[in-house]
Amino acid sequence: MTFSRRQLLGTGGSLALTAALAAACGSNSGRDDGGGKGGKGGKVTLQQWYHQYGEAGTEQAVRRYADAYTAANVKVQWRPGDYDQQTAAALLTSSGPDVFEGGPTLDQIQGGQVVDVTDLVGPVKADFNPAVVTTYGDRIWGVPQVIDMQLLYYRKSLLTAANIAPPTTLDELVDAAAKLTTKKVKGLFLGNDGGAGVLGGTPLYAAGLSLVTPEGTVGFDDPAAARTLAKFHRLYADKSLLLGAPTDWSDPSAFIQGLTALQWSGLWALPAVKKALGDDFGVLPFPKDGAAGKPTVPVGAYSSAVNSRSKHQAEAKAYIKWLWIDRTEYQEDFALSYGFHIPARISLAKKAAKLREGAAADAVSYATDHGFSQPLLWTPASQTAYQDALSRIIKDGANPDTELKSVVRKTSSELQRVRKKS
Repeated sequence: MTFSRRQLLGTGGSLALTAALAAACGSNSGRDDGGGKGGKGGKVTLQQWYHQYGEAGTEQAVRRYADAYTAANVKVQWRPGDYDQQTAAALLTSSGPDVFEGGPTLDQIQGGQVVDVTDLVGPVKADFNPAVVTTYGDRIWGVPQVIDMQLLYYRKSLLTAANIAPPTTLDELVDAAAKLTTKKVKGLFLGNDGGAGVLGGTPLYAAGLSLVTPEGTVGFDDPAAARTLAKFHRLYADKSLLLGAPTDWSDPSAFIQGLTALQWSGLWALPAVKKALGDDFGVLPFPKDGAAGKPTVPVGAYSSAVNSRSKHQAEAKAYIKWLWIDRTEYQEDFALSYGFHIPARISLAKKAAKLREGAAADAVSYATDHGFSQPLLWTPASQTAYQDALSRIIKDGANPDTELKSVVRKTSSELQRVRKKS
């Protein structure tokens, strides 16, 4: 089993990867631990880690990029298994990588395990999608590599036949899903669990709220949150949602096979949808809800980061600047030659040939104008509490106000905890 970049967005924009294998890769890092220029040609040797992507050609591409770098010898390690766990453990030792892809996480930043790269990104920060720039304490802690996103697919012919316009509000989406539901076709597919797993904070952002405010407080302690989430139980109760599909939300098969008129999925699905349906589909952001609402899409990105324990920090920073800032042709290649993703640089996303027209161009616009990412301060404990509450609201019709009050208390406690560590 291998990872694909879609798993960066496994839970409503979360950067948490789902472990595919329990066993870690071998313990021999193969790094130059002498602290000097012990590599080929008297150059420093840098160890660079990637998780095991599932897209054919990606490993060969990143090794080709590394081989093209002349200022240091770069050795790429392709890490199968639970990459996040491997990285977290390696950063606690002196034998970890010099350069690695990751969030980076709040724990890594607060623990001093990653190097500040503000000086690298700062001069071109305006050209990166702001939703995927990892900022904490007014400093930048990684260089974004590539963007994945979720969005709403709709079947044009089915909406036209029902005389329904593409929904721009959550109320319109709920009504459209009900009208489009027949004996053979469901109106909307949000995943086999009704949406609790994938939606995450997306409905809150669509209501003009957030998971965590810029000031570090709970972003959904507002009556609008309960009002918005209650509408998902109506979808469930109306039997407008496709449940028990052969594949889950990340796979477009249910949409392609006509089991649903609308499906929440990822940008990675677009080539398969295009191949199967031609021009008989469109894409939308998640529709806004309420007067303060706004359309929204969750985005996620791994960043290239430097290990603070590296004996070659300056050389490692120079390498990631060369690869992820200077060599724009490699950035476009990485994003679009082995899968379907958006370059993290806005200028590259706008000019990439595969992203200039149709649904792909719409997706780039949504990611740039409406993208949000999961806040660093949003902890796994807060996520679990919120997702469990959302599941009860959707499936059981639990009172949204009561459920959210409990989540607000848990999130407040978590925010106080992480602030004490900073």
